[in-house]
Amino acid sequence: MKDITQVAPPSEAILQPNTKAFARDPHSVYAQLRALETPYLLADFDGYVFSRFDDVRALALCPDMVRGAQAFMSEEDLASEQRTKGWHDMPAHERFVQTNLLESDGADHRRLRATVFKAFTRQYVERHREMVQAYADQMVEAALEKGEIDFVADIALHMPGHIIGTILGVPAQDCPQLRIWSDDVVQFFGLERTEDDKKRAERATSEFHLYLIELIKARRRTPKNDLLSILIAAQDAGDLSETELIATAMLILMAGHGSTIDVMGSGCHALLRHPDQMRSLRDNAELMPNAVQEMFRFDTPLPFFHRYAAHDCKVAGYHIPQGTKVGLLYAAANRDPSVYKSPDTFEIARAPNHHLAFGMGAHLCLGNNLSRLDMEILFNTLLVRTKAIALRSDEVHYKTGISVRGPIALPVTLTPV
Repeated sequence: MKDITQVAPPSEAILQPNTKAFARDPHSVYAQLRALETPYLLADFDGYVFSRFDDVRALALCPDMVRGAQAFMSEEDLASEQRTKGWHDMPAHERFVQTNLLESDGADHRRLRATVFKAFTRQYVERHREMVQAYADQMVEAALEKGEIDFVADIALHMPGHIIGTILGVPAQDCPQLRIWSDDVVQFFGLERTEDDKKRAERATSEFHLYLIELIKARRRTPKNDLLSILIAAQDAGDLSETELIATAMLILMAGHGSTIDVMGSGCHALLRHPDQMRSLRDNAELMPNAVQEMFRFDTPLPFFHRYAAHDCKVAGYHIPQGTKVGLLYAAANRDPSVYKSPDTFEIARAPNHHLAFGMGAHLCLGNNLSRLDMEILFNTLLVRTKAIALRSDEVHYKTGISVRGPIALPVTLTPV
């Protein structure tokens, strides 16, 4: 069993996620990482990056690997760490974002997750199929009238936020603003953060908070059959604090935006780059669930997450001392040739397809059923309503960074049936 702290720094910088070259082709870089004999020590991350499927899966499932440093740090050390990394002096962000369900562990995580879990089961999500279909019809109809669209700006950017906002109980006219706030909050999680990024994140969190306070007041006056009413009832029963209610609602809205927008864009791009697969999907609509799973595997929208060792542990072939930070590179694991046949091939009929795009273990993505339903309905509607979808540019630019993956724009022409 090797000691991870003995892993040597790389002789050359293989992983440079904030470059345009990486954004154009991250998967060749991931292949180089998988070929290394040891995890990759990423200086900007201050931790060890794992890229092989079995290692990433083992770390994600290990109960000793946690999201939050509070599992092993004192309050004084945590405060010092916050100051060192620039995560301090942003009271709203610290209160509602840095300590939400995603960033919690143990008993608190299980309690918060149990409160919202029932709203994200496949059975519960299916109740919203008619609503999702109606909105998809509306978006596709508007796109067909234009003919030439940016798939990201005209469709993907709107649909996930509207759907999750409706389920939570947000008025339709407010959903676009929630996306803006979400983007401003989430961008602060990138490895390279500026002071302007910090100000944007704090301002957006504060405005988001004030909005939710008013929405909660309104829902208390007039309860409805929505997720916000469920959260309010949980607070009244003593299962959630007010801070936890707001942080959970905020997280649900933020998580329901960006990653699904990105995978809708990359999924559409994959179909356009593989016309044989699009034809097969047009001819075999029953393959749509498989196709959506392949979209998540092929270009994982949330490629990278961190964990800390809450205790000294032995996992993925290494002794990992308490407090060690590791990176789980899901996107690299999802193209591991030891697990997937022809991993760099986009294959809509791939089965089984046990990818890691939704994570594993205690932090398995709660919204995976809703995201897949959105995707299945949108792409089915597009293929039924069009006889052709054509890419209008040979060059599609993707976002830089290791934390997200999706096209910035996707100009296409839609030909109606």
